[in-house]
This record gives sequence, structure tokens and C-alpha cells, in this order.
Amino acid sequence: MRDHSRTEDAPHPDVWTGRATNRVQWLLALVGAACMALGVELAVDSAWTSGVAPLVMSVVGCIAAGLLVLFGTLAFVHVDLRLDRESLEVRCGHIGLPRRRIPLSQVVGADFTAHVTPRHWGGWGYRWRPEKGTAVVVRRGEGIVLSLWDGHTFTITVDNAESAVRVIRARLRTITPGTAR
Repeated sequence: MRDHSRTEDAPHPDVWTGRATNRVQWLLALVGAACMALGVELAVDSAWTSGVAPLVMSVVGCIAAGLLVLFGTLAFVHVDLRLDRESLEVRCGHIGLPRRRIPLSQVVGADFTAHVTPRHWGGWGYRWRPEKGTAVVVRRGEGIVLSLWDGHTFTITVDNAESAVRVIRARLRTITPGTAR
């Protein structure tokens, strides 16, 4: 149950932080690690008599596919959102990449959305669709939709998105759109 006792005019923290996590991505990371282990197993215990080329192709293929799946999923296990007086910064995964910093002077408005799904964006991750804009989607659920001064939108899945929208709107009242800080 949510606490809706906070009003629009209540004081907001200097730095608002939020996060969204997707534990299913860990299962996909395990698949990547298993694929890499298969490649190592093939390299170590190869009893192939059909030649070196098929063995090398299998080993390299398994390890490359495993690395792609492993690092591709770990990059989007979670998303961190940091909102200060001047900007909003989105960082993905444990390394913090990809990262996007949006100055609040470039934001026209912020809206809460209760249903962001990977299906609507074409999967998990950093997504772009011409008719919808750009998004960082790590799980289903609530999110923030930012309207930018250049006409584009940016959607982020984050827990407690309603609170983030309130903070963004309060900060937008004090900023002149389109001016750099």
C-alpha cells in the first residue's frame, strides 16, 4: 500500500534516487556463463578427430555467445536513477553503462505511467522506437515518461515513480526550459 499523504507542495530532497531491478536477468546471465563453460569444456577435453578448424569454431562460438549473453544481461539487471537540482542521470547495470544525463532545463514535463512493459518496447534494455521515443526498460511496472524540449520522450522504469515525477515537476517550476546551466 502506498502512502499518498505527501502533497505537491511538500519539501523534496536535494538528491532523489531510485532503482528498478529485474531478477530474471540473472537467469539469463547463468545461461551465458553455461555457454562459456561449454566452450572451455570443448577446448580442454576435445577428442575431436575431424580437425582443428571445427573445434576452434565451436570453442570461439560458445565463448563469444556466452560473453554476449552474460554481459548483455548483466548490463540491465538494474537501473539507477539520480535526480538532483540540475539534472536527471540514468545508469544501467553494475558498471553504470549505458548512462544518460538529461539536464532538467531540457525537460518540458514528466508523467507517471503505471504499465511499462518490455513487450511494448521490444525487450529489456536501452530501447528506441520511432513512434514512442527512447526508454530504459529493466522490468514491467511503473515508470516515468519525460517529455523533452526537442519533442522526444524518454521513459525509465523505476520504483516509486510517482514520487520521482513529483520531484521533477517541482524542480521544473523553477527552471526556464531550453536554457543550459
